[in-house]
Amino acid sequence: MWNATIWGAISGSAVLIGALLSMFISIPKKIIGLIMAFGTGVLIGAASYELLGEAVEDAGIIPTSIGFVSGALVFTIFDYIVSKNGASQRKRSVPKVAAGGGLAIFFGTIMDAIPESIMIGASLIEQQSVNSLLVISIFISNIPEGLSSTVGMKDSGYSNKKVLFLWIAVLVASALASLGGYFLLDGASVNVKSGIAAFAGGGIIAMVASTMMPEAYEDSGPITGLSAALGLLASIILDNYS
Repeated sequence: MWNATIWGAISGSAVLIGALLSMFISIPKKIIGLIMAFGTGVLIGAASYELLGEAVEDAGIIPTSIGFVSGALVFTIFDYIVSKNGASQRKRSVPKVAAGGGLAIFFGTIMDAIPESIMIGASLIEQQSVNSLLVISIFISNIPEGLSSTVGMKDSGYSNKKVLFLWIAVLVASALASLGGYFLLDGASVNVKSGIAAFAGGGIIAMVASTMMPEAYEDSGPITGLSAALGLLASIILDNYS
């Protein structure tokens, strides 16, 4: 139980780390873009191998397809809502934030973090150790989000103290979501677990395609593709040695 909470908190802590880096260190937006692109590649690998691949193997293509499309659709709907309220550029290194967009950025980040953390907790049910590929991929992708979103919040008039409070709330939400995944999916049928894994995979892929990749390219240019490819290669290596 506590393992699920701790690992969820570790993955969520990357947003807080990114925020602290943004407050005290001036990081070129090109570097942020490259980190984001690398995290994108790792996330694509984690969603493909650890979520979708295992879901198909355990439950078959139909439950996996339903869960996958549902996850992508739900993320898209919520992303549209928070984007219309000022969080469309929450991952950008120099975002232009609408008035009142600070809270929209916060809720958008929560929306990104919860499905990932749920699967971290669920991964502890059937094995003694955490799914390291998921934790690493989420951690890497959350750092540039913390970097860029902090700039957006400060542009919205938020103080450093308030920004840190909100990112600590993201950390707590990630820990609780991981704990919830551990408890809620313990004893669930294979089809239910696979459907939820596919749902999370669909949400992750939709997030990557709609927010991370376009914004990484905007910051770092053509080299973005190479960084993303290296991230995917890293996920393959981690998958084979974890």
